[in-house]
Amino acid sequence: MTISIWRYSHLTLAISSFIFILIASVTGAILAIEPIEVQSSEASISNLNNYNLAETLDLLANEYAEVISLDIDENDRVKASVVTKNGKSETFFIHPSTGKKAGDIIKRKPIYKFATSLHRSLFLKSTGRFIVAFISFLLLIIAITGIILITKRQGGIHKFFSKIVKEQFEQYYHIVVGRFTLIPIIIITITGIYLSLEKFSLLPKDKINHTPTFTKKTLPKKELSEFSIFQQTPLSNMRSLEFPFSPDEEDYFSLTLKHKELLVHQYSGKVLSSYIYSNTTNFLDLSFILHTGNGSSIWAIILFLSCIAILFFIYSGFAITFQRRRKSVGLIKNKYTKDEAEFIILTGSETNNTIYFANALYNALLKDNRSVYSAYLNDYELYKRAKYLIVLTSTYGDGEAPLNAKKFESLLATTKPLQSMKYTVVGFGSLAYPKYCEYAIQVNELLDKKEGFSSILSLTKVNNQSLDSFKNWVFKLNETLEINLNVTLEKRIPKKQSSFSIVSKTDLNSDNTFLLELKPNKKEKFKSGDLLALYPEKDGIERLYSIARVNNHILLSIKKHELGICSNYLSTVENDQSINGLIKSNSDFHFPKKSKEVLLISNGTGIAPFLGMIDENNTKTKTHLFWGGRTSESFELYKDHISTYLKNGKLSSFYNGYSQEGLEKTYVQDVLNEQQNIVRSTLKSKGCIYICGSIAMMNEVLKIIELIANNELGISVETLKKEKRIKTDCY
Repeated sequence: MTISIWRYSHLTLAISSFIFILIASVTGAILAIEPIEVQSSEASISNLNNYNLAETLDLLANEYAEVISLDIDENDRVKASVVTKNGKSETFFIHPSTGKKAGDIIKRKPIYKFATSLHRSLFLKSTGRFIVAFISFLLLIIAITGIILITKRQGGIHKFFSKIVKEQFEQYYHIVVGRFTLIPIIIITITGIYLSLEKFSLLPKDKINHTPTFTKKTLPKKELSEFSIFQQTPLSNMRSLEFPFSPDEEDYFSLTLKHKELLVHQYSGKVLSSYIYSNTTNFLDLSFILHTGNGSSIWAIILFLSCIAILFFIYSGFAITFQRRRKSVGLIKNKYTKDEAEFIILTGSETNNTIYFANALYNALLKDNRSVYSAYLNDYELYKRAKYLIVLTSTYGDGEAPLNAKKFESLLATTKPLQSMKYTVVGFGSLAYPKYCEYAIQVNELLDKKEGFSSILSLTKVNNQSLDSFKNWVFKLNETLEINLNVTLEKRIPKKQSSFSIVSKTDLNSDNTFLLELKPNKKEKFKSGDLLALYPEKDGIERLYSIARVNNHILLSIKKHELGICSNYLSTVENDQSINGLIKSNSDFHFPKKSKEVLLISNGTGIAPFLGMIDENNTKTKTHLFWGGRTSESFELYKDHISTYLKNGKLSSFYNGYSQEGLEKTYVQDVLNEQQNIVRSTLKSKGCIYICGSIAMMNEVLKIIELIANNELGISVETLKKEKRIKTDCY
């Protein structure tokens, strides 16, 4: 089945049962507190296995005139009904080590009675019990579909507990909490269903039929402490003991254990009859314990947390849905038919983010007086006049096609184009995922192998919906086709943003790069490596800048681009002026707390987070920094910071390369290749390697690391990434 079936099943079931699951979760959380409270009382005995029935009965015989019955409740409290030496009949809890009173029988609190009735039947008696049982079944299906969705998202059951990419709070913790509570929730639902089946008499019941055989009294009456069955019975295995009503030998002890019931001769202690409970009854008892938490405060705490988790799932699930609905946008209504259009745009998008870019491209083509037709990849068919095919697609989960692109491969395989078409593919994704833009790569390969298609531009990858990357692709498309597209995107500015004051700004250097220092106007949690998201009023498109935390301020390294709306604006701000933005956590790109050696590799403005990481290196972990720029003048912007860190020991070594200076171009990867001993040392000490800057630089650097890692350690870059020893933040 496709991922969509599981997702919509998961969502539909959650919506349809929302109110009932909410009630069950709240009341379940309340009821989970009761066994915790009871077991914390003095009457609850934590080590009943250390006491046997014979010893306890001997103590009771010395302490009271007569014992009528002895019971062990579900919370390990020993209850005795006795006649005291004063002739009073009393029932209370006793301590098995002394036989003395340990506590009174206290009435159950009204809140627990109320919660039980609401939890079991919604105050609707049999009808309510049926509804609760049905909701338990739905919750079981929701949990199972949740497991399937996590498995598919993570790329298989073997990756169920592997790293999760943190994109938004609700989505991230919906998965994190789900992974650790799905099993308890499944146990809750299965046991709830089983208990309901018993209430409706749908389970086979034990028909207990004792046939004791009695003999005449020929031996004197034994002391109860001498009964071998009592000596062999620990209190932890016992439920109740009823004493004989009379001294007649045909009257007997009725001993109920956890898995069987016995009749015991009151004089000899011989077992007269035994009935072993069926598996149905045993599982019913187990279900009661697992569903209520009685008998184990640890399990009761797990049940409480699971109920709280269900409440969080309700919140986060609806939050994720509403966020997707807000982002929900369809493709623009076509002005031209598919057979009239010269340009065909086909889109694949799981969360509708890619559709924003598709619509913007569509409008730009129309403004340039081009005939264009836009559709989903699932709608691919024959086009009579089309010359150009543009595919914009995201990737879902572990390299899967988005929902509206799943049919494309089969359609392409069975449909021969009417005329030759030129194509280009743009993939949207996040470098945080191992299979970055994987589906776009697959589509590009399919078109490359398909007769009748020829590429006009190589595959382009857009990380985190980068507007700059997309505009660069549009620029290349304009050059290749000799057209003039001007792409504008709709504003998507968050309502709630934080305010930051400008502390200082350097002048532009020869590379049109500058440093910008900001101070949060309110307390903000952030570390070097986190991201500052800015949303220029002109277009509202999010721009992300890597943060360096220096002296509790934010330090940004920014390159001013000729057509860069945000960079041009930031280059003109004045001291004490305020700007708005959001800090986004990037926890996978923070300086390691425990590492013997750290290697930092960057080019251009990618050095920014590393300046902050080095500043935070108070333990003076052995740290190496490699940086590539255009000229030595480019380095002047960072020179004071690097000099300070080298002097105070926070930075162990620094290496740079200049691509536009001297007779030979020297890139950072060239410098790294010359200093392979540092890479080797970092890998052998199980240190971490961080890369920040352009994707092109990252790819070249990874080739060098791959070679050294294979030769020296026999491991691959992919393995190092999985072990979180290589971390990247590139664009």
